[in-house]
Amino acid sequence: MKKKIPLTGFTSLAIHAGHKTESNYAHQVPIYASSTYVYETAEQGMRRFSGKEEGYIYSRWGNPTMTEAEEKIAAMETFDLRDNNGSPMLVKGILHSSGMAAISTMMLSTLKAGDKILTHYSLYGGTDELVHKVLPSLGITAIILDLRDLQKAEDAINADRSIKMIYMETPANPTIQCVDMEELARLAKKFNLLVACDNTFATPYLQQPFKYGVDYIMHSTTKFLNGHGTAIGGILLGRDVELMNTHVTKVHRLLGGNANPFDSFLLIQGMKTLELRMNRHCTNAMEVATFLEQHTAVSKVNYTGLSSHPDHCTARKQMKDFGGMLSFELKKGLQGGINFMNQLQMCVRTVSLGTCDTLLSHPASMTHHGVPKEMKDKYGITDGLIRMNVGIENINDILADLEQALS
Repeated sequence: MKKKIPLTGFTSLAIHAGHKTESNYAHQVPIYASSTYVYETAEQGMRRFSGKEEGYIYSRWGNPTMTEAEEKIAAMETFDLRDNNGSPMLVKGILHSSGMAAISTMMLSTLKAGDKILTHYSLYGGTDELVHKVLPSLGITAIILDLRDLQKAEDAINADRSIKMIYMETPANPTIQCVDMEELARLAKKFNLLVACDNTFATPYLQQPFKYGVDYIMHSTTKFLNGHGTAIGGILLGRDVELMNTHVTKVHRLLGGNANPFDSFLLIQGMKTLELRMNRHCTNAMEVATFLEQHTAVSKVNYTGLSSHPDHCTARKQMKDFGGMLSFELKKGLQGGINFMNQLQMCVRTVSLGTCDTLLSHPASMTHHGVPKEMKDKYGITDGLIRMNVGIENINDILADLEQALS
């Protein structure tokens, strides 16, 4: 048999990575709708539980459909990357029931009482509530800074050695601010801190945090990876494969935030078109951002593709393109936002993001409803802010809908 040639294209990887021929030679990975797995002998079951033999035991612990999704995402996040020895980078991915489940597993498996997280303004509302309302009861607290100011970040670490992790979300939800992953990872390593990054907005096609020294990556696979709004899911990926296979896996299994085979199947199908979709998302988003920046009803546009965005250079440094997410502020504030949202015809009024259709939401009253108003104001999540997932529809139809809704 000839030596297997390596895949050199991202979409080839998105389609074929992780796929294994199964016993019935199905073209697509089957949906393994089984809660448990049988053994040929009692001794085999003993070997499985002791770890002496690989194999599936119980679908909360692993499932063949879920495994293909995990390996596919791991392959995309490490596409064309090398480790310190020059070998292809290896990471471990664990699929979860949601992005929040993945973030929870990461934090609870790496932090303990007395530890602190250094993070930035404008996190996803669920993450913000987790670090402010759940983790403090476990003795884990957060320090919130503008991590774009590296000197402030270093001063904070020097002042408080209980900081054990830098947590970032770049681009951030919903203000689309970006932080410099490479510089923050370099700072973290100087003080022996862990670095975690939510890569949901960018996807592995546009941005690979492992390239810049990040230790853990999380995604809400519900969003761009699935791409069609058909399933909830999340994934945690880590560079320390041994730790991921042992302690982190144990925490994940005991917390019970496992994925399921049907949602995993939908995720696998969606990821095959990730590159094609993201190229269209990016092209459309740039046109929408340019249109909005020139509109008289709009006071501010947050999109890193615009040279006016304060983090434009950071985004250019670490992203292949600028993504499909933006936000903008209306001059008439809350009532202007209500009027605009109610006038939309083709574009969809809903939360979530990453789908093929254009979605708009009002973060202050929706995704970040649970964040105190003084914090929202500080983070730039104003009453007039609209978040927009720019879809892959024909751009003229998106612009026409926005124009009539803003008039």
